[in-house]
Amino acid sequence: MPATTSTPHDVVFLFDCDNTLLDNDHVLADLRAHMMREFGAENSARYWEIFENLRAELGYADYLGALQRYRSERPRDTRLLLMSSFLIEYPFANRLYPGALDALDHVGKRGPTVILSDGDVVFQPRKIARSGLWDEVEGRVLIYIHKELMLDQVMECYPARHYVMVDDKLRILTAMKKAWGAKLTTVFPRQGHYALDPKEIASNPPADVTVERIGELAEIDLESLLAEKG
Repeated sequence: MPATTSTPHDVVFLFDCDNTLLDNDHVLADLRAHMMREFGAENSARYWEIFENLRAELGYADYLGALQRYRSERPRDTRLLLMSSFLIEYPFANRLYPGALDALDHVGKRGPTVILSDGDVVFQPRKIARSGLWDEVEGRVLIYIHKELMLDQVMECYPARHYVMVDDKLRILTAMKKAWGAKLTTVFPRQGHYALDPKEIASNPPADVTVERIGELAEIDLESLLAEKG
């Protein structure tokens, strides 16, 4: 667990991982292509059916958990070992959005950067580490099942007078804004399928700040950003 401090920071910058800093849609496309090559259309379709059912059940994407369930149905399929290797050894650093590290570096001059992500306790940390993001934020990583419900713990780990949350899901930004109010500035990068989903956009209020790509944060005036408190 991250070390806590009794003295609050002036501002802490919280970043989602998938489709915010890292192009997870591209990762999924690569995984789907790999499964089609290795297992064929029928087996691949079954894996993704299990994956979606498990995501609905757990509330986050559990690739390895879905693989384990898939294997229980096909215990003699030794090619599954190749599937796990593909996931664990995937070159996530190649899937960082252009300017993602520059954005972290830029805002990090004003306050600590923290990755606040949903996910499982095995694959999600692996993804963040192999992408280089873990080192970039000096190990300040929080991973939950429903991060918007864990804000008290976020504040305990990284106390601050003000927070900035950067996330591709308006639903998450809306929930955090409802909890923290003027204490939070929300930033919405329009990247990935969630950010471009008309239903998602229509059912949530706009964020305090919207950018078309994460790299724009590397050039933004931070004092102006912090003034956008909604």
